[in-house]
Amino acid sequence: MLLRPRQKLFVERSVAALRSHGNTIGVAPTGAGKTIMLSGVVGEILKERDAKACVLAHRDELTAQNRAKFARVNPGLSTSVVDAGEKSWQGRATFAMAPTLARESNLDQLPALDLLVIDEAHHAAADSYRRIIDRVQTRNPKALIYGVTATPNRGDRKGLRPVFSNVADQIRIGELIASGHLVPPRTFVIDVGVQSDLGRVRKTADDFDMAEVAKVMNRTPVTEAVIRHWREKAGDRQTVVFCADVAHATAVANAFREADVPTVLVTGEMAEASRKAALADFAEARARVIVNVAVLTEGWDHPPTSCVVLLRPSSWRSTMVQMVGRGLRTVNPQEHPGVVKTDCVVLDFGTSTLLHGSLEQDVDLDGREPTGEAPSKTCPSCEAIIPLSSRECPLCGHAFTCDDASDAPQPLGDFVMSEIDLLKRSSFKWCDLFGDDAALVATGFSAWAGVFFLNGRWYAVGGRQGQPTTLVGTGERMVCLASADDWLNEHESDETAHKTRRWLSQPATTKQLALLPTEYAQDFGLTRYQASALIAFQFNKAAIRRLVFGADRDALARAA
Repeated sequence: MLLRPRQKLFVERSVAALRSHGNTIGVAPTGAGKTIMLSGVVGEILKERDAKACVLAHRDELTAQNRAKFARVNPGLSTSVVDAGEKSWQGRATFAMAPTLARESNLDQLPALDLLVIDEAHHAAADSYRRIIDRVQTRNPKALIYGVTATPNRGDRKGLRPVFSNVADQIRIGELIASGHLVPPRTFVIDVGVQSDLGRVRKTADDFDMAEVAKVMNRTPVTEAVIRHWREKAGDRQTVVFCADVAHATAVANAFREADVPTVLVTGEMAEASRKAALADFAEARARVIVNVAVLTEGWDHPPTSCVVLLRPSSWRSTMVQMVGRGLRTVNPQEHPGVVKTDCVVLDFGTSTLLHGSLEQDVDLDGREPTGEAPSKTCPSCEAIIPLSSRECPLCGHAFTCDDASDAPQPLGDFVMSEIDLLKRSSFKWCDLFGDDAALVATGFSAWAGVFFLNGRWYAVGGRQGQPTTLVGTGERMVCLASADDWLNEHESDETAHKTRRWLSQPATTKQLALLPTEYAQDFGLTRYQASALIAFQFNKAAIRRLVFGADRDALARAA
């Protein structure tokens, strides 16, 4: 497996920070490939002979997922598991469930580790995690501590500064939107006559007082206005709604149902079976709207979700970003056939974007790729070393003000530059097959990928030896380029990418020319790589046409 160039940079910065400070945390939002980058960091540290690492997660399913992805990034490294069912430290990298490892009997079996990795590192301030960290450092005072998370700021205001002294790198949502790995949000701040009342709601230690928020928001005229605006701006979209408390969520869900909108409700008070049934109804599109109270803020993803409704404010920017992030995932057409998603509509009735600044304003789409050493600054509150671009300290939550124009949020813009830069950032060369920018193909040793334009929409297609050609993306150009590039990253390696790069300076071979139409025989500038891309297209043209035209009919049928 091949990491994206931005993922490689994240790994490089993390390893450098670990060796300089002995600890560090990396911040990466949903869609960045957090587990892949974590695995890359572990692989670099384990290049040292006899080094051992442990990767902590707080749920069994995350432990299994982390182990599986680690094996794809580091196929030569042995792994083992410590969880409720198995307790083995035999592997170079051990994947452990934190609640299990935190028990004293299991801590007694802990070997000397060179690296402790904390996935979802915002949990690191919890007592159970601190017990594990303390025992690791007792066993080996030189052990490195590495954390990675999408949401470092904790709602309980417990900062991460006691565990981490610095932030190695922070991938912003804007980078992922610019590269096509997330869809852009379209944010609407809507006042239904409650903004002044919400502005007077007091803050608690964790957030705004949600009981007071509910008194403001849980009123029939407000809910009716919410549904009216939702119908106008997003009525055909699968939607997640965030409410203040259970009574508020129940009332909103009932109002949607009374308006003949298939709706399910999810709260922390529900029985597990009922909650799973509601989530399944939404996942299978039997419900158009899912209403919740703080249950779906993190750890839940349904990529077809393309509208987020905020019926509550948030005192933390990171909480707002998490809620909005539920709608920014791109859609894999293999998992969701016929679903086309180009953006996410955000309807904010709760003043979060007014408080923190529109998420769109926080998006820098100028296409610049961060390189070299990460520029940093010191947090005036906790004195941690953090990325210069941070507007909120990931370790203590200190909010930076934009006092001058140079630090002001950048407006949306310049997608074209971002698209060009993505092609340059790729580990593979993308060939414009016919000079009209409507068919781009890149190839490796065992796989190829292409993006094609038809009837106002882009389609990404991937193929590899021994497997049928596959539709891997639909929608905007950037999303399709990202999907196609990731297909190649999935099925190629650093070694094969390097070999195909050499083909760029080599002429097409006699065997290649024999496989191409006769007009290419007269093209003396044709390279071996271009010929390989053309051959991949020629050999798979029928499958490409079938997939693209089939997807186009599906899209038209859905639009109708």
